[in-house]
Amino acid sequence: METLSPEVLEDLRHGRAPRERKLAVCSTGAHIPPVDRAEILTVLAQDADELVSSRAQEALLSDSLEIFVEAMNREHPLPALFAYVARNFVAKPGIVDALVANQKCPGEQLAIVVPHLTAAHVESLFDELDRVTLSSTLAVALEHYHGLTADQKSTLQELRSTAIDEGRLADAAAEAEPDPVRRQTLLQQISHMTVSQRVQFAMKGGSEARRTLIRDSNKVVQRAVLQSPRLTDQEVEAFASMPNLTDEILRSIATNRNFRKNYVVVRNLMNNPKTPLDVSLHMLPILNALDLKRLSMNKNIPETLRSTANKLLRTRADLKR
Repeated sequence: METLSPEVLEDLRHGRAPRERKLAVCSTGAHIPPVDRAEILTVLAQDADELVSSRAQEALLSDSLEIFVEAMNREHPLPALFAYVARNFVAKPGIVDALVANQKCPGEQLAIVVPHLTAAHVESLFDELDRVTLSSTLAVALEHYHGLTADQKSTLQELRSTAIDEGRLADAAAEAEPDPVRRQTLLQQISHMTVSQRVQFAMKGGSEARRTLIRDSNKVVQRAVLQSPRLTDQEVEAFASMPNLTDEILRSIATNRNFRKNYVVVRNLMNNPKTPLDVSLHMLPILNALDLKRLSMNKNIPETLRSTANKLLRTRADLKR
């Protein structure tokens, strides 16, 4: 039997192939690699044709667990694969790991396996706000997870919140968008968004959206700004110097390894009076001599930080003698 072309394989993956070809896949495999066949069978198992559907379900029983794990580890598995595995193999070794690891896995399928998640799985989902905010089904399922931390419970509560501080966002937008017409459009757009929609806007919108939403009253939205793949070094540098950001956001910037590699970010945080003192003291040795001296004369920062900067200056001077 001839090897199937990519076009035919694509038709099979989306259930568009003729009945005879579908049945051939169910019976002989039609010279399809095992991983591709397993994925296609999960699609055919839902086929409107009862014969195709029953044959596909029978064929799936003969595939090994390793094949399904390999299929889910690929970049773009079909939703039908995740659905089949979540329904049939959730208790099997490696299955939940593969479902959680692949960001293409729909939240609805992850919701099914929530009772089987480990604390590490749950933590990884909360670290990727995109996945939880895109699926209300997943968010609701996670609310019933037995081992949620206080921070995770708070995140879910924030997602359910309907409050929005329009005055605060208006002040932020005035700084972020100088054009009054575009600013008004931005504010009108944000004011009609749910928390989940604002999270998505923070992740995928433009710089003016991020500069506005970093001052959103909702902590989850603020965190989403810092997780945006479109966030630039210059934006983080600007955030680090803003005294009107929350302590929590400034701490998040300071504890992010990638952000902390940027010396300007560190320097701006050190000179920001709102940066938590324990964070500033921890980063103090990073500053060069000139910035350390300037910091020691900055009357806007806490006295403890100024005096510690002075002590460090004297210590460095003594070491040079």
